Amino acid sequence: MDLLDSNHWSDLHALLAELDQTIAALYTDTGIEGMRTRFVGPLITLHRFGPMTIRQLAERRGVSHSAMSQTAAAMAKAGFTASVVGADARTREIGLSPRAREIMPFLVAEWRATETAVRQLDAELPYSLTRVTADLRALLEARPFAERLRACLS
Repeated sequence: MDLLDSNHWSDLHALLAELDQTIAALYTDTGIEGMRTRFVGPLITLHRFGPMTIRQLAERRGVSHSAMSQTAAAMAKAGFTASVVGADARTREIGLSPRAREIMPFLVAEWRATETAVRQLDAELPYSLTRVTADLRALLEARPFAERLRACLS
């Protein structure tokens, strides 16, 4: 088989996309227009810890500043966040809009339900994805993916 005809993890990517679409459908079915699944974690973080800079939010969520900046702009455009003056009046922070505060109970409930369902699925597997992820990280720590790619190219 020619590897150009292969995409070894495409089924995993498709499955994750399907799960994401299922979660997104909950928001649509509930009448929450404009919500994206990538907004929920940052919005809950703002709910739990209050307004913060994009950099602080990125650090809390474990993503790059650039990625969070794009997400923050999209959340603001959708009406879920608003800019607030920072603690020292020189920084700009983002906080929840009234619309986001209104739907927060549902966001929190959905997050908990999703985590519960994912943990149930993980427990039902003969070899959990949590274990697979940890094992992959250990393998990549021992021999990074870039090194593996270079070896396959030579």
